[in-house]
Parts: sequence; structure tokens; C-alpha cells
Amino acid sequence: MSSETRRAHIEAIRQLPAQIAKLVRDLDHEALSTPFLHGEWTIAQNVHHLFDSHANSYIRCKLIATEEHPPLKPYDQDAWAALPDASVGDVSVSLAGLHALHSRWAYFWETLPDASFARSGLHPERGAITLDFLLRVYAEHGLAHIDQITRTLAAR
Repeated sequence: MSSETRRAHIEAIRQLPAQIAKLVRDLDHEALSTPFLHGEWTIAQNVHHLFDSHANSYIRCKLIATEEHPPLKPYDQDAWAALPDASVGDVSVSLAGLHALHSRWAYFWETLPDASFARSGLHPERGAITLDFLLRVYAEHGLAHIDQITRTLAAR
């Protein structure tokens, strides 16, 4: 991945919490917790999922950066989204966590030596995954959830 592409992905990670906060700032409990689109998560579940997913990925990144090809544990995101803490309409704690997490994560990426982006861990479902791969995937993951939240807002 080019340095320019990396910088763009890091910037996407840095900006995600503010983008999510802007989308949800004027929403009431009903708007946050109603499943407006069949088969898709509520807006609250999306926000809570972003924190859960990105916290997991941040830890995976740290493991890959500090260990030789570490095993990476998968998790069932739908089961996590069904837990009470992931469906509550108050998203303020997850938003605060997302802001703090992404600030640290962006700094992690910015200070990572170029050679380290090729380091990898072993995911039992995906095989070997590199830090370059995780940077791209999670920059895109945030954008996909912005899209899902935007579609959910349009459906209400």
C-alpha cells in the first residue's frame, strides 16, 4: 500500500467518531433503537458495534505489532449486537469510547514503521492478515456503517 493511501485510511479512522456523532446527535431513543430496516441493526447497535469491533481490531493490531504471527480470536458480531449493552439507545458511552479509541488508533498507525505494516497474525477464518490489510478493512468498515446508519435514517 502506498504512503498516500495509508494516510488516507488513517485519516478515515481519525474522522469516523466525529462523523458518527454528527449523524446521531439529534436522535431520540426511538430513532436510535427502532429497527427501521428489516434484517439490519438499529442505529444504536451500529454505534455500539463500531466501538466493539474497532476495540477488538485495535488489540489485534497491537498483538501483531508486538508478537510473531499471533493467533487472532474471532467473535460473533451478531451475538454481541444482540446483548443488552449493544442495543441500549444511549450511545454516549460508545461514542466517547470511539473518540478515545480512534485517537489512539490513528496515533498507532502514524507512528508505525513502514516495515511493520507487513507484519501478520493468524485469523482462524481468514488466514494470515497483515497490518496493511487491517488498516484498509477498518477504514472501509467505518464507512460501511456510516452508509448503513444513513440508510436507516432515510427509512424512518
